[in-house]
Amino acid sequence: MVYWLLIHVLPFFQQVESHTTGTSRVYTTFRIALASLTSFLMAVCLGPMAIRWLKSRFRERVSSASSELDRLHACKNDTPTMGGLFLVMATLFSVMIWGNLENHYVQLSIFVILSFAMLGACDDWTKLSTSTHGLSARTKFVLQWILAMMAGASLYQHQSHIPLGTDLVSPVGQFAIPIGYGFIVWTGLVLVSASNGVNLTDGLDGLAGGCSIFAGGAMIAFCYLAGHKTLAEYFVIPYIPQAGETAVVVGAMVGAMLGFLWYNCHPAEVFMGDTGSLPMGAMLGLSAVIARQEFLFIIVGGIFVVEVLSVIIQISIYRTWGWRPLRCSPLHNHFVLNGQSEVKVVTRFWICGALLAIAAMAGLKIL
Repeated sequence: MVYWLLIHVLPFFQQVESHTTGTSRVYTTFRIALASLTSFLMAVCLGPMAIRWLKSRFRERVSSASSELDRLHACKNDTPTMGGLFLVMATLFSVMIWGNLENHYVQLSIFVILSFAMLGACDDWTKLSTSTHGLSARTKFVLQWILAMMAGASLYQHQSHIPLGTDLVSPVGQFAIPIGYGFIVWTGLVLVSASNGVNLTDGLDGLAGGCSIFAGGAMIAFCYLAGHKTLAEYFVIPYIPQAGETAVVVGAMVGAMLGFLWYNCHPAEVFMGDTGSLPMGAMLGLSAVIARQEFLFIIVGGIFVVEVLSVIIQISIYRTWGWRPLRCSPLHNHFVLNGQSEVKVVTRFWICGALLAIAAMAGLKIL
């Protein structure tokens, strides 16, 4: 909305247009910053009212496969959940104001955030209104793949004519592997993995939110650089016209997550639930695919990768040899059951997340 006004109402930007080397006529960095600030303020302002509303309808029911973990988390019972509703609302509100709604990447981002939020809400609602643990794993996984493949098909249609737009680009040696229609499946894999990674990390107060903020900060930089012709050439990365608009969306998401963390830090006043974790993870994955930085995204989202791997390894070893290498998975639960305080575990995961984001940024030029 504001983007349209700045383009059509303020002639000043016609004068500065010739000085920009990106593909946006209105400074992208300006809108990224204000999108983050807007969503943050909206999340903080909406928080108290949203928490009261959620508390009267959606309260967490602590129930896991570990009775010891349930005992440690008993104090979390009846905490309002599905806080992802106002997290998503703040993000989309900010995008509507500061994003270029005519941009394909912005439209696709809105679709991904909304669709995965709806899926997460269905899962949370099922969990809270029945005696089950939500949608069955198979149903949830299939629906995630359907939504992710739809996004991949749309992205393939838009980027197939762009040099390196659908190729797998190695950060080492900068060689590309054309994968054709396999790009759609690849996009699906990235989005589903990222959404499940954030979802599994969302187990302690502020854990998923803080890690997502650091990962989102790195993805803002990647998307901005990919959409800036001069900087893309300097860093020897694929130039994706208009990709900088994705940074505005991720910026809004990071701002909203900061506002949500205001209430989600220990002791949490509200949980995001799948309603928040699934769309946030999917959006991070989408930004990586758009910027053609999926391999560096593995480093950026290293915390999420480790959390997923800890579950896979735990299940695989138990089914094969009958013993568990961890006291409980995902990994953060293992540390909690070993007697470490929740705040210490979360803080250390945040530190690791920040270091991984920095390492990935350094890898742009080193590799």
